[in-house]
Amino acid sequence: MCGAVAVDRLFTAADSKSALCYPLRGVWRDGERRDGGDAQYQFVITVPKKRLRHAVDRVAARRRIREAYRLTHGRVEEACGGAGGETPVDMAFVYVANRVMPSSAIHAAMERLLIKIHNVNNKVRNKSPEGDEAAENDKPVG
Repeated sequence: MCGAVAVDRLFTAADSKSALCYPLRGVWRDGERRDGGDAQYQFVITVPKKRLRHAVDRVAARRRIREAYRLTHGRVEEACGGAGGETPVDMAFVYVANRVMPSSAIHAAMERLLIKIHNVNNKVRNKSPEGDEAAENDKPVG
């Protein structure tokens, strides 16, 4: 994911969703339709200097997050509707721990986070207007 406008839109849009799976915070939204060979899902990794003061630690955390994403990105394809899916997803992974966590902890957090993204996107896509009206009619009066 590149461009200040795209990243700004991801963090400020009203339709953005977020979840925390320590040591990662995920922010995502349905992206715009992309032409041709562009990936249907794009992501950015952020490791704030406020959290990890040493550049070596920030780079190590960024590499571990990237590797965890690489190993679990199949779930993102599911969340997009399969490989080459219909709905593109823009994501940001923000590192929130104050120290470098082991790769196993980051991998587990990434897996939980991608499952949450998958579940939330499926709930949003599977909602139908008829189902909402039926749920309102089932509520007790009084």
